[in-house]
Amino acid sequence: MAKIEDVARHAGVAPSTVSYVLSGKRSITDRTRQRVLHSIEVLGYQPHAGARALASNRSNVVALVVPLRTGIHVPVIMQFATSVVTTAREHDHDVLLLTQNEGVAGLRRVAGTSLVDAVMVMDVELRDERVPVLRDLRLPAVLIGFPADAEGLTCIDLDFTAAGAACVDHLAELGHRRVALVGSPPEVYARGTGFATRTRNGFTEAARAHGIAASVHPCDANPAAARRVAADLLREHPDLTAVVVHNEPVIGPLLAAFREAGRDIPGDLSMVAICPDELAEHAMPALTSVSIPAEEVGREAVRLLMAKLGGRPVPEATLIEARLTPRASTAPAG
Repeated sequence: MAKIEDVARHAGVAPSTVSYVLSGKRSITDRTRQRVLHSIEVLGYQPHAGARALASNRSNVVALVVPLRTGIHVPVIMQFATSVVTTAREHDHDVLLLTQNEGVAGLRRVAGTSLVDAVMVMDVELRDERVPVLRDLRLPAVLIGFPADAEGLTCIDLDFTAAGAACVDHLAELGHRRVALVGSPPEVYARGTGFATRTRNGFTEAARAHGIAASVHPCDANPAAARRVAADLLREHPDLTAVVVHNEPVIGPLLAAFREAGRDIPGDLSMVAICPDELAEHAMPALTSVSIPAEEVGREAVRLLMAKLGGRPVPEATLIEARLTPRASTAPAG
């Protein structure tokens, strides 16, 4: 395994120069710096993490708080996490995963022990108890999601209000006059989770603006609950012609339940989903959808965090545009 002395010998510089290139503590000419970096790459030199942290006063680790709890669709969460981890590595940072149940105590622990340089928080609630703690800790942070009071914070997410509205706008253009939202599990709304609440608000406000009759139906993330919701919708709203789904695990069961009830998609009932593209594309029929851009959000969240670590200014709010893609599951109202 190559040592710092080997890199210095290969680059024709002193070992201290290699250290300064790695730590950035002293100004090194660009020509020398590039020569040292070339030698590091050729020799496969890996600085000792502990020594590098002492030299730079940085751990080169960021924390990511992931919501592994009921009501959350883990495959989508892992898309966000994978994007964060791979992008962080491009910036020479590793990622420490914290689970949601560590809460405030977990944030205080990693900040107090200098385990991480910064933190990213997912599954943000409107009145999230972690927000005051993040402000007090003064640890660089990016939230994937928006609390009700986001002043002074750095937040990024899909524009879920616009996503809910875009689904209704599309159905209104097709002439639908009675629509329903099959939403997140009840506990997600009870917690005041931002993405679910904003989707519901965007849906209901757009329906009101278009003069469309609309209803919201929270649904547990399992096939039995999907079948019950489908049956309730058809019984309570015989004039229903379109459904918006914001609950990935029940998309397949809902499609099956409507087919079993003799409803053709989209001949009798149009369906729009807010979900990852690959899920929409592989449904039968392929679903008109607003994409959840997990990779883009994760990548941009890391970019914002690296800018904050570098002392560069960043916007407080970054909303990713809601993009609706029409597919085979929607048609003009009959």
